[in-house]
Amino acid sequence: MENPKEYILLKRYFGYDDFRNGQREIIEHVLKGTDVLAIMPTGAGKSICYQIPALMFDGVTIVISPLISLMKDQVETLCEAGIKAAYINSSLNSDEYEKVVENAKAGMYKLVYVAPERLETDSFLELLKSIQISMVAVDESHCVSQWGHDFRPSYMHIPKMIQRLDSRPVVAAFTATATPEVKNDIVNLLKLDNPFCLTTGFDRENLYFSVLKPENKFDKLLEYLSNAKDKPGIVYASTRKSVESICKRLQDMGYSATRYHAGLCESERSKNQEDFLYDRVNIMVATNAFGMGIDKPDISYVIHYNMPKNLESYYQEAGRAGRDGTRAECLLFYSASDIMTNKLLIENGSEGKDKTGEYQKLNDIVAYCNTDRCLRSYILDYFGEKDVKAHCENCSNCSNHIECTDITIEAQKILSCIKRMGERFGNVVTADVLHGSNTEKIRTMGFDKLTTYGIMREYSKDAIKEFISYLTAEGYVTLHGDQYPVLKLNKSAYMVLQGSVKVSIKRVIERQKTSSDLKGTIDKGLFDILKAIRRSVAYEHNVPPFVVFSDAALNDMCRKYPTNNEEMLSVSGVGTFKMEKFGEQFITAIRQYVKEHEIKINHVEYTKSKTVYLPTRKEQKVDTRMATYELYKNGLTINEIAAKRELATGTIEGHLLDCMAAGMEVDSESFFPKELEARIVEAIKTNMDGKLKSVKDALPEEVTYGAIRFAIIKNKLQKS
Repeated sequence: MENPKEYILLKRYFGYDDFRNGQREIIEHVLKGTDVLAIMPTGAGKSICYQIPALMFDGVTIVISPLISLMKDQVETLCEAGIKAAYINSSLNSDEYEKVVENAKAGMYKLVYVAPERLETDSFLELLKSIQISMVAVDESHCVSQWGHDFRPSYMHIPKMIQRLDSRPVVAAFTATATPEVKNDIVNLLKLDNPFCLTTGFDRENLYFSVLKPENKFDKLLEYLSNAKDKPGIVYASTRKSVESICKRLQDMGYSATRYHAGLCESERSKNQEDFLYDRVNIMVATNAFGMGIDKPDISYVIHYNMPKNLESYYQEAGRAGRDGTRAECLLFYSASDIMTNKLLIENGSEGKDKTGEYQKLNDIVAYCNTDRCLRSYILDYFGEKDVKAHCENCSNCSNHIECTDITIEAQKILSCIKRMGERFGNVVTADVLHGSNTEKIRTMGFDKLTTYGIMREYSKDAIKEFISYLTAEGYVTLHGDQYPVLKLNKSAYMVLQGSVKVSIKRVIERQKTSSDLKGTIDKGLFDILKAIRRSVAYEHNVPPFVVFSDAALNDMCRKYPTNNEEMLSVSGVGTFKMEKFGEQFITAIRQYVKEHEIKINHVEYTKSKTVYLPTRKEQKVDTRMATYELYKNGLTINEIAAKRELATGTIEGHLLDCMAAGMEVDSESFFPKELEARIVEAIKTNMDGKLKSVKDALPEEVTYGAIRFAIIKNKLQKS
């Protein structure tokens, strides 16, 4: 028996002998005139589901697509295969647009791709009335829903456009990511007529999922890339500044990398995209503006340097890896500061839009980053897939061989504290109370009188917050509210408090050493030697001693005895930059000291007596500035540092200004754009009364007092 026509077209134009899962059923329903909603994972071949029927229908298929790059790629691919197609978007000049319209009216195209913003223009509506339209295909159809991760108001124009046509065509909607709620929105808002709905499954079995919480994200990135060799991959970052910083640092270290974000001109974006597609560079560092519709099948890894705003975005972006079916890795680097960055992005988004859904989605992906359940099953469950295996054995949680630890006592302490605080506060204040922080806010609220105050003093605040995030991810605690959510107990929380449910965690959360634990661990003899070396190095470089290494760093060296570069990097307050610049003299001295005193480093045994060295309050102030500066050197913005250290942005600005005054490098663009510098300097000169407020009043509102102080310090340093 002769093959049906759709099989002949599949082989002739696309080179395949058979359809993938779900493609045949969708095409059959479209050819019968039935509306369709197809939810298929990235790489499953959604485009063929409307391209084959378009070739078989008499008229034209209108494809509504959100991205110019997607249209361009697909139209070029179709034309190369011998299929007549064109696109209409803002990249066309008037002559090119008129040519497409003329050809469309002459019946030269089988498919016309169009940006949704065109649907309400008179010229496009006039074109639609002059041609026979057999089908409207809506790509990335989740954009019609405000609960979708990429809502586009222009998608709301689609039903009106269809209603204005002389006869209603078949409407087919496609997306890779849709929760049950978004799926219902697509059907209702696009007004699909009794549609055939097919979900082929969200699972991408060849993808390995991993969530990491590195202390230094860039170091972890370098560690991964050193093993990835020349494989192509994408590194996603949340802001343009982060993209620029990461890309430059990789290039400076000899990696073949390029960048992509909305702040670049169109020509550079196109060039960089083509360099990546044609393997002229291996690493694409980008914001989420890059990747939708990019048909590069051999991407072997996708690394999210920052946590995205929601799981839909994450899964879609991660899904750009391994489209050829080979094993690929999807790594997400998570830190608490990512939450604050995403809240800022949400707040600075579309005005007048209800952002409740966006905050809920942010909470969902934070829970994903803190669960110890199978990551794949967590994602599939989120998208409504049932009967999912509890363990995939192909994600970082499933391959984690750490034994479960019973944390029921810790959970009871946390849940009790939340209850005693009236379920009115978030994880930061809760962690402060449990840790026993002596802040004015806690004293004013009377929380220092609670029985749970300081009850988890043996853990750091970060560790307590990790416990809270885990309890939230596992459903014992619920977040209520949008921008500043508060913690509330669930029914399962009360079962834990009553002792009828045990809580366990599959990760290591270390206890914090107390002052009694530290007794005898600081080698005073070595400390004096290192302090003398620090004084000499500081004199040689003409900087204050704390700029070389803080007392806290020297103390940690006296506990750990680092005798090589790798061990030195494990010392608190020692980053790659400082280790390379100052480390060798200290390592040499420690080696000699260890040898002379026959110290067994692995067992931390000493042959001498030790005394405890505790830094003074002044030295602690220095240490806190250095902690800020280390984060700054690792590429974090002032806002990100403030979120990570739980301090006001003005305090972080003050830390950086102190460091700058001490001779350390601080970039002016951290405080203000380059174009404002001359204006700030002029305002300072004009207002010579020395009052910062009068200078501030003469400048744009966004210029902070910190920016003015920066300009003053910079001017003094240049004069000196």
